[in-house]
Amino acid sequence: MHVAGLAIDPMTEGEVVEHVVAALKRGEGGHLVTPNVDIGWAAAHDPEARQIIEGADLVVADGMPLVWAARLLGTPVPGRVAGSDLIWSLSEAATFYRYPIYLLGGPPGVARQAAGRLTDRHPGLVVAGVDAPPYGFETTQESCARVRDAVVAAAPRLVFVGLGFPKQDRLIAQLRKDLPATWFVGCGAAIAFAAGAVPRAPLWMQRTGLEWLFRLLNEPGRLARRYLLHDLPFALWLLTACLFRRLFS
Repeated sequence: MHVAGLAIDPMTEGEVVEHVVAALKRGEGGHLVTPNVDIGWAAAHDPEARQIIEGADLVVADGMPLVWAARLLGTPVPGRVAGSDLIWSLSEAATFYRYPIYLLGGPPGVARQAAGRLTDRHPGLVVAGVDAPPYGFETTQESCARVRDAVVAAAPRLVFVGLGFPKQDRLIAQLRKDLPATWFVGCGAAIAFAAGAVPRAPLWMQRTGLEWLFRLLNEPGRLARRYLLHDLPFALWLLTACLFRRLFS
């Protein structure tokens, strides 16, 4: 099914975990993208961003406006599948099957803190490594090589890459060449959420599509321009377009 021009896999969080585990058992890697409104806006304005999503192995809706848009089109998805939830459920599966994980992203120390909280909840989880590349690392070949070499040396089966879209997904495209049997999850702020470094919205705000407002109130300087000038108008346009299509098609 398609929402905002993106092919979305209509799966629950549990089905995503089952799909990834089944692929890992076969020795197959993959790339999981969880588009929200911000990623949808980027894909609508940047052909490269759209191409990245189209090349992913799994694409699930992380963002209630995308879920609502799918319902308006008469092709509903089971619900929202957030990267900030998948980091926990996939880590639980990785613990059971002894698949080593790797956390890549976040400010200094945050990935290590997230690893500690994940292992506290899932004793026995194997964390093959953590890394927090400095801002702008992708601009030099030497820095990119250091990040890539560290991941390859750790040989994880599941990598959470929280560098923001599309930077994280460009890096994933490179890493997949070296680790074809590894699954990569572009997870945005999920590592910071898992670490407790950034608070998550209350469940009622997550379920009613107001998580963006909670994050805006907590980080206005960083998020105001993106949310108010790009994401909110795009979400309103998307829902209006889907409603008109439903009514007049």
